[in-house]
Amino acid sequence: MTMDYLVERSALSGVPPIEITGRLRIAPAADCGRFSLRTSDAARVEAGAAFSCPLPLRIGGLEQREGRYALCVGPDEWFLLAPIAESEAIEERFRAVQTPHSLVDVGNREVGIDVSGPAATLTLNSGSALDLSIMAPGSGARTIFDKSPIVLIKFSADHYRLEVWQSFATHAWNLLAAASHEIVLDI
Repeated sequence: MTMDYLVERSALSGVPPIEITGRLRIAPAADCGRFSLRTSDAARVEAGAAFSCPLPLRIGGLEQREGRYALCVGPDEWFLLAPIAESEAIEERFRAVQTPHSLVDVGNREVGIDVSGPAATLTLNSGSALDLSIMAPGSGARTIFDKSPIVLIKFSADHYRLEVWQSFATHAWNLLAAASHEIVLDI
């Protein structure tokens, strides 16, 4: 008798990176813990301590500490990324937070896509209404990529991460792949 086991799989499992030497790299991002946090400004400092990374004040602000990222996506909402091995410990620390808050693990809902290289901004602008050339490095936004809801983080002038729902991941990937063909052709 054989036993079947549930195997977690990302919508982008096994997808090879797209590489245009010296210009562009699109690759599935390493898996991570993902959380949606809602809390008041008064509780922001305590929640940041529980996450071991300060929570930025302004919408679009990004803070980073030891592999953890906190992006402010609304007046009282943060999108948190952390090493996957720390997910349970983060949830445990938030159980001790005394101020009102809501922490939701959205780790299985989304998948990350890394886009980097000198042509990264041009590639992403093919599906984004935001002018990413004026977006400050070390910031981010909850936005739309074509018709896909995403969280976009701009780490540096030529390195981005898209967090996209699993159900939209193939669509977003295919749009990025199509845009990469234009980069190859210089159009």
